[in-house]
Amino acid sequence: MKIPVEGMSCASCVGRVERALQGLPGVEEVTVNLASETAEVRAGASLDSAALVAAVEKAGYRVPASSLELAVEGMSCASCVGRVERALRGVPGVLAANVNLATERASVTTAGDPDEVALLQAVAAAGYQARVHRSEGAGDAPAAARRATREARHLLVAVLLTLPLVLPMAGMLFGQHWMLPGWVQWALATPVQFWLGARFYRAGWHALKARTGNMDLLVALGTSAAYGLSLYHLLRPVPGGGEPPLYFEASAAIITLILLGKYLESRARRRTTDAIRALQALRPGTARLMRGGDEVEVPVAEVRVGDLVVVRPGERFPVDGRIIEGRTHADESLVTGESLPVPKSPGDAVTGGAVNGEGRVLVETTAVGAESALSRIVRLVEDAQAKKAPIQKVVDRVSAVFVPVVVAIALLTMLGWGLATGDWTTAILNAVSVLVIACPCALGLATPTAIMAGTGVAARAGILIKDAEALEVAHRIRLVAFDKTGTLTSGRPVLVEAVAVDGDRDGLLSLAAGLQAGSEHPLAQAVLDAATGIPREAVANVRAVAGRGVEGEAGGARVLLGSTAMMEEAGADRGPLADIAAALQADGHTVSWVARGQDGAVRVLGVLAFRDEPRPEARAAVERLHELGVRTVMISGDNEGAAGAVARAIGIDEVRANVMPAQKAEAVAALRSSGTVAMVGDGINDAPALAAADVGIAMGTGTDVAMHAAAVTLMRPDPSLVADAVDVSRRTTRKIHQNLFWAFGYNVLGIPLAAAGLLDPVIAGAAMAFSSVSVVANTLLLQRWRPLSARDLDRPPAAKVEEARDVP
Repeated sequence: MKIPVEGMSCASCVGRVERALQGLPGVEEVTVNLASETAEVRAGASLDSAALVAAVEKAGYRVPASSLELAVEGMSCASCVGRVERALRGVPGVLAANVNLATERASVTTAGDPDEVALLQAVAAAGYQARVHRSEGAGDAPAAARRATREARHLLVAVLLTLPLVLPMAGMLFGQHWMLPGWVQWALATPVQFWLGARFYRAGWHALKARTGNMDLLVALGTSAAYGLSLYHLLRPVPGGGEPPLYFEASAAIITLILLGKYLESRARRRTTDAIRALQALRPGTARLMRGGDEVEVPVAEVRVGDLVVVRPGERFPVDGRIIEGRTHADESLVTGESLPVPKSPGDAVTGGAVNGEGRVLVETTAVGAESALSRIVRLVEDAQAKKAPIQKVVDRVSAVFVPVVVAIALLTMLGWGLATGDWTTAILNAVSVLVIACPCALGLATPTAIMAGTGVAARAGILIKDAEALEVAHRIRLVAFDKTGTLTSGRPVLVEAVAVDGDRDGLLSLAAGLQAGSEHPLAQAVLDAATGIPREAVANVRAVAGRGVEGEAGGARVLLGSTAMMEEAGADRGPLADIAAALQADGHTVSWVARGQDGAVRVLGVLAFRDEPRPEARAAVERLHELGVRTVMISGDNEGAAGAVARAIGIDEVRANVMPAQKAEAVAALRSSGTVAMVGDGINDAPALAAADVGIAMGTGTDVAMHAAAVTLMRPDPSLVADAVDVSRRTTRKIHQNLFWAFGYNVLGIPLAAAGLLDPVIAGAAMAFSSVSVVANTLLLQRWRPLSARDLDRPPAAKVEEARDVP
C-alpha cells in the first residue's frame, strides 16, 4: 500500500517514518521516498489504513486525507448498508466509509487521492452498482426519474399478472369458484417470480457470496419456497384426481406487494429531499453581464469574480455580490428564512438565489459556483443528511445479526411444525411467513429519513445543522448561553455620553478619535461617528491591549483609552469622575476612560459611555426558550451594570459579566456541569466558547467563518432561531424514536405471530412492505414543521405554549 506523507524535510524524517511504520504488526517492508513524499508498505496480511495514518501522525507527520461521495444503487435494507461499508473499508487507503440508505450515498475518506476505480469495483463486488457523485448533483434528477419510471412500469405489470391469481380468493368469500387452472396460475406467477422478482435473487445471491444476508435474501427464500411448493404439488399426481393445493398467488402477491411498498417508499423518500431540491432550484441558469456599456446574457458558469451583473426587478440574483448602483429590496426567504424583504442599497451584499424586488441594480460579483453562499448551504445540508446519528450505530449492530437470526427462526418454525404435526406444507408456509414478515428495511430507514427531513426543514427556516450528531444532541439542551454584543444586542453601540474633566468635550473626542482611527471595533466606530466634524488629534504608535483597550503617543506623552481595569493597571486616578462612571454603569452603559501620561503619572481626561440596544426580537427569543424549558445565561465582557441592564430588558435568567474573551470557553465548560449546554455567538470572536459547548450555534450570514465555527449556523442574525433550532431537533429526535419503535415493533410482534401460524404469507408480505412505507410516511410529517415565530402568527398563545412544552 502506498500512502502520501507530508512534513518530511530530510533523511532523518524518512528514518522516523520508516521506523514508525515498521513497528506495526504484520508489516514486512517499508520504503519512504522523500522526493515524492510517499511511503510504500508491504505486509503479509491486510493493512489497517487507520493504523498506518496513526503511526505516521504519532511520528510527527501528516497523511493528507481526501473525501469522495458515491451514489450507490441496489441497497434495500440496513444489512446492505453494513455490507457496502465493509467492502469500502476493505479498499487499501480507505480511512472511513459511511453509507446512508435514505440518500443512497456513500461518503468515503481516503489517505491521499481516492482510487475511484478500486472503490467502484469494491461496491460492485459486494453486489451493488455505484458511480461517483459530483457535489452539484446535476445528473441525479434524470437518473432518479428513469429509475422511478422503471419501478412504476414493473409494478403495473406485476399487478396485472397477480390480480387474476388473487381475485379468485376474494370470490371464495362469496361462494364463487373463479380459481384458474393450475398451469395458468403457473404461467402468471412465473414471470412475477423470476422476471419482476429477479432483483431479489440477484441481491440475495450477492449477499450469500459475501457471507451475510439482507431483506432481498429473505424475500427470495420465502417466495421461492411458496413457488416451489406449488410447483411440486402441480407436478405430483393428486390421489383421486382432485385439485392440488397451490400457493402461486401467495408468492406472486408477496412480490407485488413488496414492489408496491418499494415504489411508495421511493416516492416518499424523494419528498424528504424537497428542501434541498428547492435550494438547488434557486440557481438561475443565466446572468446579464455589463460589457462595454451593453447588457450581454451569458450562462452563469461563465461569470467570474469582479464581473458586473445587471439584475432587473423580479429576477433572482444569479451570483453573490455587492450592489454598485441602484436600490431595491431582496426577498431572501428561501435562502435565509427571512420572511420580510430586506432593503438593499449601494455597498450592501446580496446572495445568489434571492429575488430582486422593485429596483434595477448593478451588482459586482464576489462569489460564483461552488463558492457561492447558496452552494455552500446546499453542501452543508447534504453533508448533514449523509452522516449518521449516534443512535444509528445501535441499529447497525442489530441489523448485522438480524437476517441470520430470522433465517434460523424460519428454519426452526418449519422443523417444529413439520415434526409436531407431520403437515410439512403448513410448516413450509409458516416458515415463509416468518421470512417475509421480517423487515430490516424499516430499521435502515428509520433514522436517516428523519435526519434528512429535519435538516431540510431547518435549512428552509434559515437554520443550518452541520451534522446528525448535533441534531441529536440539541434535543437535550437545557441551558443556552448567549454572547451579548452582536447576538442579543444589535452590535452597533452608540456614544451617548462624553464627560471631560476640564469640560472640553470636543478635545476629549478629538483625542479618542485619534486613538481609535483605523480600528474596526464596534466601540471605536461609535467614537468615530460621534467625532464627525471634529479634527482628530495626531496619535502615533497606536497598539491594542488585549481585553483592555488601546494606547499610543500624542504630543510626546503616553495616551490611553480603555476599560476600568486598564486604568487600574496604569495607576490612573479616576477620582474626579468615579461617581459619574458608576452611575452610568448602573444605568446600563458600557464605560471607557481616556487618560494621558503627565509628570510620571497617568491622569484621567474623561469618561465615555456607550449603549448597545437589545435586538427587537431578543425578548421574544428568550421567552420561547423558557417555554421550551430552557434556562438562559448571558456571558459578557461588559461591566455588571451594562450586562445586567440588557439581561433585565430581555428576561435573561443569569448574567456572567466582566468575562474576558479567553475566559468565555471556561465559563461555558463550567455551565456544562448543570446539563447539556448550547453557546450562541457570532461564530468569529466566540469560536473557543462555541467549541467548548455541547452544541455551538453561530449567528452569521452564511460566511465561511460562521459556517465552520459551530455545529449549527443561523443564516440571519435573529436570536429567535435558537428556540427554533431546539424545537426542530426535539421533533426530529422524536420522529427517530417513533420510527425505531414501529420498525422494531413490526418484527417483535410479527415474527412470533408468523411462527405461531397466525399470519398468512400474503398478509405477512403486505405487513413487511408497508412497514417501510409507514416509517417514511411518519417522517414526512416533519415537513409540516414551521418555526415558532411563524406559528405565533396564527396560533393562540395558550396553544403555542402547550405545543412548545411537548418535548420527548
